[in-house]
Amino acid sequence: MDIFDKIKKQGDLGKYSSFAHGYFMFPKLEGEISNRMNFRGKEMLVWSLNNYIGLANLPEVRKVDAEAAEKWGMAAPMGARMMSGQTKYHEQLEQELASFVKKQKAYLLNYGYQGMTSIIDNLLDRKDVVVYDSEAHACIIDGLRLHIGKRYVYSHNDMASCEKQLERATKLAEQNGGGVLLITEGVYGMIGDLGKLKEIAALKKKFNFRLLVDDAHGFGTMGKTGAGTGEHLGVQDEIDLYFATFAKAMAGIGAFIAGNEDIIHYLQYNMRSQIYAKSLPMPMVIGALKRLEILRAKPELREKLWTIVNALQKGLKEKGFNIGKTESPVTPVFLSGSVPEATNIIFDLRENHKIFCSIVVYPVVPKDVIMIRLIPTAAHTLEDVKYTIGCFEKVQEKLKAGKYSKSEFADTSV
Repeated sequence: MDIFDKIKKQGDLGKYSSFAHGYFMFPKLEGEISNRMNFRGKEMLVWSLNNYIGLANLPEVRKVDAEAAEKWGMAAPMGARMMSGQTKYHEQLEQELASFVKKQKAYLLNYGYQGMTSIIDNLLDRKDVVVYDSEAHACIIDGLRLHIGKRYVYSHNDMASCEKQLERATKLAEQNGGGVLLITEGVYGMIGDLGKLKEIAALKKKFNFRLLVDDAHGFGTMGKTGAGTGEHLGVQDEIDLYFATFAKAMAGIGAFIAGNEDIIHYLQYNMRSQIYAKSLPMPMVIGALKRLEILRAKPELREKLWTIVNALQKGLKEKGFNIGKTESPVTPVFLSGSVPEATNIIFDLRENHKIFCSIVVYPVVPKDVIMIRLIPTAAHTLEDVKYTIGCFEKVQEKLKAGKYSKSEFADTSV
């Protein structure tokens, strides 16, 4: 069979396929990054951006971005860092990141997804064994696919399951002469619950393993200083390798891995994704330095975030909505309904209530479950929260009345 013919035979996206692209998938949000943006010519209240601290369009951030672009352009520095792309600013950013998350050394990465995949590939050989959470992000899963050794998965945040898999991993590693790496996340970005870092750290007294934490959603949002979920839970010192991206709280591009100096030094000389990739452009590095400075100097932005988070989550719960086990800004709202009903809910929210948010359906969640994922930020207001909760009440009433199951698209009356 021709490989292209095989792809074509997989079919389309269902009865909404002609409408889906550009609306449900690959939508275009336009205008300044904020709590309100334009979608198809209409202003929307947006709850879908990971701009947690609201840094994306702060005037001082935009000024530094623009000045750095004018001074260096997007080409500098040319080449991979190992060969010709190293600068004092890349080194400065690494030093400041390491200090911020309380680790000896940090290594700057071009992208989060690519970085995590490459870290896993680089750390392990065929003798090593990995233990990981069943809800691990796709970048972790893809990194594990590169691992030619054994891996064991434990049920999400289930410490009995985790301990059982550590026992199996330890036994096999001892037989092979390898080591054990445990991978978890600080904040799980889909439903907002936290990884059991404190309980996992306690298992180090019983098992010999190293702990790698992906804290993409926790960096800048969790902890007294914003240093992440490990700081929030009081176990930052127990995290052997701390990973985070700039795409969330830093509202930028890039990532980093931090840990003991000797291990980070090893990664610098062996991570293929960095050795064979052009250095992160100077405007992004200079911009990240400014963003990190603001994270440190303006805790009131993180406090504003949590004011919005607490108001949104408290308000939703008071109105009887199920928001799961979130302990972070990520706010899921669980409803009962079918995929067509979910489609109509999103259409109604966007067209009639002017609310833009993300929706998740089967197979990511069980059948007959609809999950609306809200991302509150410091750019939102308490008025935004009040309005959104009121709209969700109307949606819930329509859903229970069966209005979303009776028409191809949502009822156009609010």
